[in-house]
Amino acid sequence: MQDTTTTETIADEAAVDLRDQIRLLMGDDKRLSQNRVAREAGISPTTLSQWLGGDYPGNNAGVEAKLQRWVETTQAARAQADQMPAAPRYVKTPTGERVIATLRYAQIAEDIAVVYGGAGLGKTTAAEQYSLQAPNVWLATMTPASASVVPALQVIAEALGLMNVPSGANNLHAAICRRVAGTGGLIVIDEAQHLSETALDQVRAINDRTHVGIVFLGNERVYARMTGGNRAAYLDRLFSRIGKKTPLRKSVAGDITALLDAWAVEDPKCRAQLTEIAGKGGGLRTMTKVLRLASLYAAAEKRDLNTEDVRAAWGELGGAE
Repeated sequence: MQDTTTTETIADEAAVDLRDQIRLLMGDDKRLSQNRVAREAGISPTTLSQWLGGDYPGNNAGVEAKLQRWVETTQAARAQADQMPAAPRYVKTPTGERVIATLRYAQIAEDIAVVYGGAGLGKTTAAEQYSLQAPNVWLATMTPASASVVPALQVIAEALGLMNVPSGANNLHAAICRRVAGTGGLIVIDEAQHLSETALDQVRAINDRTHVGIVFLGNERVYARMTGGNRAAYLDRLFSRIGKKTPLRKSVAGDITALLDAWAVEDPKCRAQLTEIAGKGGGLRTMTKVLRLASLYAAAEKRDLNTEDVRAAWGELGGAE
């Protein structure tokens, strides 16, 4: 019997199959709008819409080649994500509990506090956990772009859910104060080392007016900026209002033990390797990244974590051999 299947028919069937794959991926992940798929695939939303409807008048083969690459990349990323071990969302550690105790003090006492120290010690994670435990806790994360007064106030306003506030420092400050007054709440300023002295003082003024608790989280620079240099006299009204100061020098043994236990790392040699990594730059954050990658290596081979996994992950993340 003669095969009458034509090249055109095969191409049509492949296109139908590709459409089904794309619709399935979009159905499984509600974040995948047509606009996002088009953007990630490198085609226009109009082209994708027409092609999905089967009536794109242009170069269908070229569009399908791009969409096929997108499907393959997306499926591969999902498969890897399924294998990637999830880090415990929150592990109670001595350092994390110190941070939470400071946050709780500032909220109850309607005071200003500062938590400062090296990166990767769990300050942000502890603040996020506290926000789940206590009412009216708002986390505003600063960046270099929010160093001055108006951008800093805009970040706080967004964290409070305030939209369409008229521009200007006075309007933002007034809107923020109206929102938090009488709530018994807490504003957490994360990455506070990015704020200028003037911006730090402006945030302090929110506490003066409303008595809402405020906690500055950051590295050593935020504390130095509040206390020293040729601006010391200017900042006295800020520094003198800090009711609690919590320095975090480095992770403590209890932090590392708690995390390793949460990850179910039992091998003594692996624990020793990871403890050493936690003592380097990046602290607990770096150790957790190494743990995730090393655990992925082990999971791919369906076995327990070993020292070679840890060594390979540490090297992959830029650690020393």
